[in-house]
Parts: sequence; C-alpha cells; structure tokens
Amino acid sequence: MNRLNGKVAIVTGASSGIGRATAKLFASEGAKVVVGARRKAELDSLVEEINAAGGEAVAAAGDVRSEEYHQALVATAVDRYGKLDIAFNNAGILGEAGPSTGVSEAGFAEALTINLTASFLAAKHQIGQMEKNGGGSVIFTSTFVGYSFAFPGVAAYAASKSGLIGLTQALAAEFGPKNVRVNAVLPGAVDTDMYREMNDTEGKQSFITNLHALKRVAAPDELARSVLYFASDDSSFVTGTASLVDGGASITRT
Repeated sequence: MNRLNGKVAIVTGASSGIGRATAKLFASEGAKVVVGARRKAELDSLVEEINAAGGEAVAAAGDVRSEEYHQALVATAVDRYGKLDIAFNNAGILGEAGPSTGVSEAGFAEALTINLTASFLAAKHQIGQMEKNGGGSVIFTSTFVGYSFAFPGVAAYAASKSGLIGLTQALAAEFGPKNVRVNAVLPGAVDTDMYREMNDTEGKQSFITNLHALKRVAAPDELARSVLYFASDDSSFVTGTASLVDGGASITRT
C-alpha cells in the first residue's frame, strides 16, 4: 500500500476498462489523480468512487485529439495538486476494422490520431511539466496486436498502437537524462468494452481465450497492477520497454 504516496497522476481513457481500474488503484496507493475521458458522467462517478474510498481525484472531460485538452489536464494537476509525477496515456479506439483494402483513409487516420498522435501530444506537455519537478513516469497502452501477434482486419489499430512502441523508445532515450522514464504496456485480451466489441460472439471469445497460455482473458485490474509497477519507484531503473502483459499469448502455439 501507499506505493504512490505523495504522487500526482493523470489517467486518460479513465471512464471505463483499464483506465478506470488504474485510476482507482493509483488512488488506493496514495496518488492524487486527474482522470480524463470524453464521458463526463462516467468520470464524475469514478471520482465519487475514489473519494468515497478515501482517495482524492478530480475529473476533466475532453477530447484527446485536442492539444489544448492535454495542456488543460496538466494545468489541472498542477493547479489542484501542485505538480505532475505520473501519466498513464491509455485512451484509444479500435478504429475502422475490416479488410484493409476497404478501410477508408479517414478511418485509418482517425486511429492514428487518437491512438498515436494524441499520446504524443499528451506526453509532450506531461514531460515538460515533469522536467520542472525533477522527473516522472509516462506510461502508454499499446497492445500485443501488431507486435507479437497479428489478426486480419485490424490494420489501423495495429499500426497506430505499434507506433507507440517507437514513441516510447524515442522519448525514453531523449528524456532519460532528465529522470523521466517512459514505458509501454502491451496487453493481451482484456475483458473491456473494446474486447467485447471485437469479439461479439461466444465463438470469437472462445477462440481469443484459447490463444493465451493461461486460457483466459485478463481483468482490467490485472493490467492496472502492471501499470502501477511502471508508475512506482519499483521500476526506477526501467525505461524504454515494451512490456507484454499478455497471459502468454506471445509464446502459445496450442
């Protein structure tokens, strides 16, 4: 407990799934949390949950495609809590799916904008603030899709999320001397709204489950605990990594 005591964190994509679970875990470990997403009602209910459990959080709804929104999230952290130590850039979309020869330019661009460009814009302002504080930790949510595993029909998702790994490495090298660590978690299948959107039949879910060595999909809380590792001082000598949290999907052939 209290692995993040005295820390201030931003979590995007916090209205559901991995982001929501991580925001709650960060707060339970002592962090003051700024939660961001598009859906204000869901963010407000999350803040109520955190505060009721004895934590401290504030919501700031907005669109991650907007650079001004990322500036506002950082400003909220600093104005409300005095600094920024941790940022979990988790917001993302599946994007336009289907045969790649039929994917529209607009659909491909949207996935890149939300999954990759928005994460860059977030980190740009988060790291600028962390430098003033003497360091910090930035974490991105990538995926095993397009890294250790490939599926047909999700080229936009795979390309945009794979780009986060290159971004992670570049930022880690650039800002390591300033004591800013940058890492990415690569989940396998996680029981979230996006997972159920991609796998909307029992047959699809059974197929995905069997791809993992553990023969199950993850709960959002399990990913949150991996993110906590990167956010905390437990990972003080870890930066630039693409960390698979995939239930053994990358090594399973049965």
